[in-house]
Parts: sequence; structure tokens; C-alpha cells
Amino acid sequence: MKNKLFVILLLTIFLPTFVTAQTSGKYSNLFSEQKLKSTVKFLSDDGFEGRAPGSRGGELAAKYIANQLELLGIKPGNNGSYFQPVSLVAVKANPNTMMVNDPPATKEEPNLFGGKALTYYGRWTYKFEEAARRGAAGVILIHTTESAGYGWNVVRTSNGSWRFDIARTSGDKTPFLQIRSWMTEDTARKIFTQAGKNLDELREQARSRNFQPVKLGLTAKIDINSELKKLDSNNVVGVWEGTDPKLKDEYVVYTAHWDHLGIGAPNDKGDTIYNGALDNASGVAQILTIAEAITKLPKTEQPKRSQVFLFTTAEEQGLLGAEWYSKNPIFPIAKTAANINVDGGNFYGLTRNYGALGAERSNLMQVVNDVLSERKMTYLPDDHPEQGSFFRSDHFPFAKTGVPALSIRNGNDYVGKPKDFSEKTFNEFNQKHYHQPSDEFRETWQFDGMVQALEVTLAIGLKVSNMEQLPRFNSNDEFAKAQPERK
Repeated sequence: MKNKLFVILLLTIFLPTFVTAQTSGKYSNLFSEQKLKSTVKFLSDDGFEGRAPGSRGGELAAKYIANQLELLGIKPGNNGSYFQPVSLVAVKANPNTMMVNDPPATKEEPNLFGGKALTYYGRWTYKFEEAARRGAAGVILIHTTESAGYGWNVVRTSNGSWRFDIARTSGDKTPFLQIRSWMTEDTARKIFTQAGKNLDELREQARSRNFQPVKLGLTAKIDINSELKKLDSNNVVGVWEGTDPKLKDEYVVYTAHWDHLGIGAPNDKGDTIYNGALDNASGVAQILTIAEAITKLPKTEQPKRSQVFLFTTAEEQGLLGAEWYSKNPIFPIAKTAANINVDGGNFYGLTRNYGALGAERSNLMQVVNDVLSERKMTYLPDDHPEQGSFFRSDHFPFAKTGVPALSIRNGNDYVGKPKDFSEKTFNEFNQKHYHQPSDEFRETWQFDGMVQALEVTLAIGLKVSNMEQLPRFNSNDEFAKAQPERK
């Protein structure tokens, strides 16, 4: 009887330790699954009407975030205010009244434009920018699901209502396009056929460096009745002062965009509200939770560099809030150590690995590897480089100004799930829910994996905050030239 009792006691004492060893890290106790759940659910509620920039629901979301920062004791980041106004211009067309991606690699140049991986030069935003610099009046991009990573339904819903851009001033000399548009590949084929051209043959010819633009000899007329408006929307920014007398004037910036697509075309269920639960109420919840965790750290573990919490507007319109901040920084870019961005989150359970887009571009890679090694986790490289995810969220404007930047991604090696679970989940969201009204909160979501990722992210942020020297891009990286001189 005594022996049996002894065995039972051993199980009682040691079993919880075995279970929590897979879920806990040094900072895990600073995060609350329930708080994450409540915040995601609240911000993706229909009452926020999809959080479009300039809308009632959108600006209520910004005010909510500012209120949460104030409750946490995070100071206003912009001269006594939590808000950084972003001047926008919006256009809405009444629908009733060029190739994307890089040139493909060749046998002669297998690493041309990074091979399979998409570079910035293949991103649709760059196509628009370069065409404007070369004097084009307008650009029509040809969409394919393979090259974009999402279907035509995403193009339609993303562009079916108000589209925003940063408002131009009278002295702004930046070239711009009068028309920026998309068409389906089927439509493009019909147009090329009318011009006596073969789209596939021209694509093949475009593999050569000697390829020259081909005139189609066609003219087109279109009548569009458009509404125009100017408005201000707000980035939300808070700051937590570092402890080191010198390093506190340098900054680690955490970002998440609060906006989504607002109210738009109904889906097959008649739902018109694009709630953006995963994209990106989840990111806002995570950055708020990191902010709270830092306020709870003991004095001896407080970061040496100051922490900036930046919640951007108009990310879905082309990273406009982050672009505005990068051109009108509240805290000097030259003294910004790094940017850590969260866009989306893990609602499916614990993983054995962790992703951080952009880590390999700078010596932040070593920081990430050190943190993961301490937790017996592995690093997940970009598993879809052809989709150019590094250029598709708010860390990218920071990278363009020379700030080493990371965008946190879910791991794909889930504990207790099949090997193909992550790929199936990714594909289902991309095909059915990305930029659709169905990106809604689900009671079936779990938050232990999100806490796990947040604990790793906080550890990375704190290591960066305490590094002796500011992080640097690798000398051969395309953004190294933009990096301000680091003293």
C-alpha cells in the first residue's frame, strides 16, 4: 500500500512539470490567454464596422488602443498625444458607370532577382512606383493567383470600396500615376489576342534582358464616376522609457496595424463587414500584451533602450501609416535599433519552431537563434518566398529606411498535429478568408501557441534592447545602403 501511494505521489508531483515544460518560457507568466482572447474578440466585433481608416469604427479602434496604453502606464509618444495624424486622400469608383512579380530566373542566371524568392522589384507596389518614375500615366497589372498568392476575389474585395493614398502637398515632386488598376489573366489574354499578340509568347520573350516593351496598338475608353475625399486617420503611439542613461535615447519599435477593410461587398451570406479578426485584431492584441508584459518586468530586468508601441493605420491600403511614420518619424530613424512587427497570429496550438521574416538580413538572426536555442525551438525560414511576404506588412517601410526589421510568423511544426496541418490551414485561410467578411473571431481558437510566440518575441525584443551596439543589416543586403550611420 505504501509503495502504491508513493507512485501516485510521484505522478502528482512530476506530471505538471513535464506538461508545462513544453509551454513555458522565462516570460510566459506575463501573458494571459484570456486577455488575448478578449481583445481579439472585442476589436473584431461588428460594432467597429471593419475598422476602415477615417471611419467611425476605425477611429474608435484607435481610441480604444490609446486608452489601453494609458491604463498600462505607457506614456503618449507624440508630444503628449497618443495620436500621430496621417493625411490621406481616398477615391471610390463606381464600377457600373504589366505583369506582377520578378522576371523569372534562367539557366544562364539562376539567381536572377533571388531565383524563386520574390524581391521588392517584383512586388506590385514597386511596379507602380517605377512606372511613375518613368513617366507612365497609368498601369494595369495582370493578376494570377500563383504570382500573387491569393485569388482574384482578394483583389476585388481589397479594391471594391474606398482606396487610400498619402495626401500630396503642393510642393511634393514625387511622380505619381493617374491610374493604378488590375485585370484578370483571362481579360488580359483577350486584349492581347485583339492586338494580334500572344501573351504566353511575350512572357517567354520577357525572360531575356534584351526584351523591350511591346506596343499593342489598341485604344480603350472607360467612364468612371469617382468620389474623392481627404481625411486624417491616426497612428497610435506610446513609449516606455529605457533604464540606461545613454541607451534610453535609442528605440525598439513594435508595430501592428489596427485597420482593416471596413464595410464592402456582401459575401454569399450577405455579410458586409470585413472584421479582420486574424488580420489584424490579433496583432494589435499581441503588441498590447507585450507592452503590458514589459511594464510588469522587475526593475532589474527592465530594457535599457526605450520601447515604442506603434499601431498603424491604412496598412491594408499599401502600408500607408507605417510609410508616413518612416518619413515623419517621432523617434529618430538613426536611433531606432529595430522594428518588430506582428501581423496575424497563431490560433492553433504549440509549435516546435518560430518564424521571423527578415531575420537573415541582419545580425538580428543571431539574436533570434540564441533565443530559440534557449527554448529548444528551431527557426522557420520563409516557407513561401515566392509570395514576397517580407514586402507586405508594416516592417517593410522601416527596412527601406535602413532599420533592421522582423515580421513575426507562426511556426509550422505543430505539436500533436499532422505534418501538413500548417500548409492546409494556411491555404484555407488564403483561399476562403483573407480579406473577406469571414475573417471573424472563432470560439474554437486557442491561445497557448500565441502566448508561446509572444514569449519568444518579448525575449528577442529585450535582447535587442540590451545589445551594446545597434543592429546592422548584412553588408550584402539590399537595404544596407539605406542604413543610417550607426555611432
